[in-house]
Amino acid sequence: MYKLTKLALVAFLAFSAPAYAEMKIAVLNYQMALLESDVAKKYAVDSEKRFGPRITKLKSLEEQAKKLQDNLIKNGSKMKQAERERLELELNQKARDFQMQSKELNDSKMKADQDMLKIIKPKLDKAVEDALKAGGFDLVLESGAVVDVKPQYDITKQVIDRLNKMK
Repeated sequence: MYKLTKLALVAFLAFSAPAYAEMKIAVLNYQMALLESDVAKKYAVDSEKRFGPRITKLKSLEEQAKKLQDNLIKNGSKMKQAERERLELELNQKARDFQMQSKELNDSKMKADQDMLKIIKPKLDKAVEDALKAGGFDLVLESGAVVDVKPQYDITKQVIDRLNKMK
């Protein structure tokens, strides 16, 4: 019985090996294809212009709060009770303002990112599909699931080029 099982396994491997040898496999870094596209780069520049002033305002608010906190730590014990309470109140207000503005900025940025993704994802999927058809690939693996790959099997650059050609 053992010999029969061993013979069946050898026969199976002998007949299935040619099928694997003919399979074309590609590797794709989907995130890189998305981020390195011209559309994504343009969005990043536009996003910086759109959200930059709010980020600068937040950094300023954070610096003001930090100065207040440092002043309270350094000189709080020397201050009169009323002055210390005023500074603590001001610090708490700045902290609340920072949290509120930070949350609003994060929400706005996340919505803008999602809107951009809704526009670009179908184009990226089409570029991937076109690259797979053109290369005749049978299997595509996400690059994060691959330990190492030869450059000729990585189709990320092809996908980026196809995506950049789309309008």
